[in-house]
Amino acid sequence: MPTRYKEDGYWEIASRQMSIVTRSEQQKFKDAKITVIGCGGIGGQTIEMLARMGIGELIVVDEDSFDMSNLNRQNFATLNNIGLSKSEVAKEKVRLINPYVKVTSFNEHVDENNIDKIISDSNIVIDALDNILTRVIATRKANEKKIPFIHGAIHGTLGQITTFLPNTKSYEEMFNLPSLGKDLTNEVIESLKNITSGTPPVIGPTPNLIGCLQAIEAYKIITGIGKVTVAPKILTFDLLDLGSFLQTEI
Repeated sequence: MPTRYKEDGYWEIASRQMSIVTRSEQQKFKDAKITVIGCGGIGGQTIEMLARMGIGELIVVDEDSFDMSNLNRQNFATLNNIGLSKSEVAKEKVRLINPYVKVTSFNEHVDENNIDKIISDSNIVIDALDNILTRVIATRKANEKKIPFIHGAIHGTLGQITTFLPNTKSYEEMFNLPSLGKDLTNEVIESLKNITSGTPPVIGPTPNLIGCLQAIEAYKIITGIGKVTVAPKILTFDLLDLGSFLQTEI
């Protein structure tokens, strides 16, 4: 480690990546605030990677608690954490990984009444959700506030990721959702809920890979390095076919 980083905790943690970014680029990441909605399979990995890369502030959101079925994939799930709040466990894990990250946790259901408070003045919102209705609520608010929204989703061994910006296709437009251009009436809400009915299959590496990809996309957006996958382009893959990694346009 270069001697200039010694005895400065934050920069010691970040020192191994400082040949990839400049100090001013890393400082942008240190000054940034990211909201991650969902602290499970995708969100746990995203949160951990953001903390290890040195994000300045995190908002972590999840209404659920850990159970035994989470152990096959969720980074923060352990036998000792069964029954505990996912958002609170995530907050504590970040503190142990990188104490220089400020973390606020929300252990509550995300809806139209609290989404503004949750997203607040974040630089990026990351979708680590498992249902379309909450994605619609979150991405609408992010678009309204002109905040980049990094979408990630999985099913079994399949994964997809893209970023929605205020000047790109919207999430609802890109996936032709029945809520497009409509108020979230009871009828529209039911139609969105029906799309994600049932519990999808999942194997550990799939959500964790999406989480890592979301974290690096956020890093690229904030620091300005690299090329981000932006809607209508989308990165998709099937882990049973490693030749399937493909960036296409919808």
